[in-house]
Amino acid sequence: MLNKQLFILAHEVGCSGFYSDYQQCVKNQWKPYKELKEEQEKQLRHIILYSYENVPYYHNLFKSLKLQPSDIRGIEDLEKLPLLTKDTIRQHWEDFKPGNLSGLKYYEMATGGSTGTPFSYRLSKHNRFVFGALLYRGWGYGGYDLGDKMVFLAGSSLDVGTKSRLATCIHETARNLRKLSSFDMGEVEMREYVRTINSFKPKFIRGYASSIYFFAKWIEENDLSIYHPVAVFTTAEKLFTNMRMKISDVFGCEVYDGYGMTDGGISAYECPEHSGLHIDTELGITEVVGPDGVHIDQGDGKILATNLHNYALPFIRYDTGDDATVIEDFCECGRGHKLLKEVIGLTVDILVTPEGKSVHGWFFLYIFWENCKGIKEYQVVQKTRNEIIIKLVIDNNFNDAQLERIKQIISSKSKSWIVKFQFVNEIERTRAGKYKFIINEVKNA
Repeated sequence: MLNKQLFILAHEVGCSGFYSDYQQCVKNQWKPYKELKEEQEKQLRHIILYSYENVPYYHNLFKSLKLQPSDIRGIEDLEKLPLLTKDTIRQHWEDFKPGNLSGLKYYEMATGGSTGTPFSYRLSKHNRFVFGALLYRGWGYGGYDLGDKMVFLAGSSLDVGTKSRLATCIHETARNLRKLSSFDMGEVEMREYVRTINSFKPKFIRGYASSIYFFAKWIEENDLSIYHPVAVFTTAEKLFTNMRMKISDVFGCEVYDGYGMTDGGISAYECPEHSGLHIDTELGITEVVGPDGVHIDQGDGKILATNLHNYALPFIRYDTGDDATVIEDFCECGRGHKLLKEVIGLTVDILVTPEGKSVHGWFFLYIFWENCKGIKEYQVVQKTRNEIIIKLVIDNNFNDAQLERIKQIISSKSKSWIVKFQFVNEIERTRAGKYKFIINEVKNA
């Protein structure tokens, strides 16, 4: 009980309405979809009107399309608007600044780009905490309650390794968790991870799908005993069936997958039925569209996100770069959400240092969080254990000084890695129009 109270207090300090938002989200999961959609579309009309009146880009867009805010009444009406891309936001950055920005509470955010395209944006403060409330509700499908013991095995996207030791200690104590880095997965580190889990005895473990899978295989290969949590929550990457089975076997528990994008304001989480990911409605609208940009209720398509609460930079029909399979059926658990059968495509290689330490490929993604000025796209290729090739597509804002900073960060994982940069006009795509941004051509050889 004390852990729960401390957990809530830590969040209320950041946002005084957090706990009431969380409680409402928990109640909402049992509402019928019709009611959820009505509340969602009410907020949609509000953000559309706000964007038209306060954001020059949207005001000009509506004028050019001969539309009024009243023409967007519901989710189906969003098809009247074009897709929004990262490039569009970059090209019209000043026009995306709301006239009332100085009066808003927001964060300056950045992403290395899960598709290899760095991106900076603004995020309303309240938006971030509602996203957290939905995350905790999603974990609740697997039995989680606020303040339960948890271990993270991930990188800085889950806030691992980004704070000072004192700040990390305070954060871990307040939230009753331990953080293990997927960017440092050598023999010594992983044995320490096993000791941490066995002594801390977390009720839940959360992390990148490939990191937990890699860790589970290592535990099995070394015939080690590991504490069995109630559940494992995976995120950030596609969870394949063989990965789910291995993680479940080694940790002796159920595995629950999740999907979320802070910038787009969308998220979805798996329940014990494992029939798909329940699509949240409170923070955003998740559209799955065909090649023509028209909404589909069943089949494969592109995920578009409309963030309903990000007043600092409204995302309306934002192209997430992710594909998904959507189904019409509702889950037998009784929750009112529609379902994503699966999110398709995103996988990230694990690289290996000359010393034999494994480093999750997302380590490089977070380098570009901090060093993305003038970098339009990137691709990291490990040719040999000793050599890393980084391909860069740059524009006129690129600063050569960033290259030395990138090398320094990479050397923190291995001083033996030789880093070479290649400036290219474009990075080769697959037939589907995508590319892998982290490639290990060595694997564990």
